[in-house]
Amino acid sequence: MERFRDRRDAGRQLARALEGREFDDPVVLGLPRGGVPVAAEVARALGAPLDVLVVRKLGLPRQPEVAMGAIGEHGARVLNDDVLRSGGVSKRDLARVEARERSELDARSARFRGDAAPVDLRDRTAVVVDDGVATGATARVAAMVARELGAASVVLAMPVSSPESLAELEAMPEVDEVICLSVPSGFMAVGMHYVDFTQTTDAEVQAILEMARAKADDGDLDADD
Repeated sequence: MERFRDRRDAGRQLARALEGREFDDPVVLGLPRGGVPVAAEVARALGAPLDVLVVRKLGLPRQPEVAMGAIGEHGARVLNDDVLRSGGVSKRDLARVEARERSELDARSARFRGDAAPVDLRDRTAVVVDDGVATGATARVAAMVARELGAASVVLAMPVSSPESLAELEAMPEVDEVICLSVPSGFMAVGMHYVDFTQTTDAEVQAILEMARAKADDGDLDADD
């Protein structure tokens, strides 16, 4: 079984697969937390700005694992009307769940970025990066929210994915392209495909984003560490 040394190694390999592609005004978005070190390598290779895409699933009040929608920053919200109807969700119940998840989303955004504003996605290519895809739930939510935030196209990129989740992501109308390096038939867990899968911390995400912003301010998006 092929394994990545760590998330940075996975990011560099993913970056090589993306180099030379013509993306229209791309923004690279890491899914916190583990997707951010991978995304940093991709952003460096593409000479594109790096940001996080902070999203939250809206779970049914009595079945939180079932998504009735999702939210993102700038008030972005997408709803699954079929799930809302079948779950008998009232406007009050929806508002209560959204308020709770919005509070958590805002707290995470502030924790990761500090006072920095999110990169504007309007009319740009959103390259959404994670360290791997098991169920695909977060990637699906991220693609929908990126579209809701105005992205002209959405590219999902990951080092490894289960075959079933990859097929589901490729079938999404919100997704223009999915790029995945490894799709093992015996997939069991993302971490099994890394030698070092140490949990990424909030502090590491903050440091990566601060470094990316500093390089962007210096006009040095392509600089090495």
